[in-house]
Amino acid sequence: MDELLVLDYNGEGYFSHFNFGEWRIAYLNYAPMFTKEGITYLERHNETDEVFILLEGSASLFMGEDAREVVMEKFLSYVVKKSAWHNIVVSEDARVLIVENKNTGKHNSEYLPFKF
Repeated sequence: MDELLVLDYNGEGYFSHFNFGEWRIAYLNYAPMFTKEGITYLERHNETDEVFILLEGSASLFMGEDAREVVMEKFLSYVVKKSAWHNIVVSEDARVLIVENKNTGKHNSEYLPFKF
């Protein structure tokens, strides 16, 4: 069917799935860099918000320079406002849907070294 596109991603880590207009849909699955031991930085996107939706497993967002933990609940939309420091930690069975501006990247983001 030309009018329907069905996408999935079962690999490790972040995968940009689909762009439409100004938006990008991505999946984030478990990878060692998304564990407390693997986090080396917090990031912030200076031009756009970013939306995280937990679909499976468990995950926590860590917000602000002091990395306050926000335990995510499935199927809720967590909107990280532009310029907010954040990172995410996920369980091995986690699947997170991300919606963000398709131009979000290193050129308009900042990174703050961080270790738990």
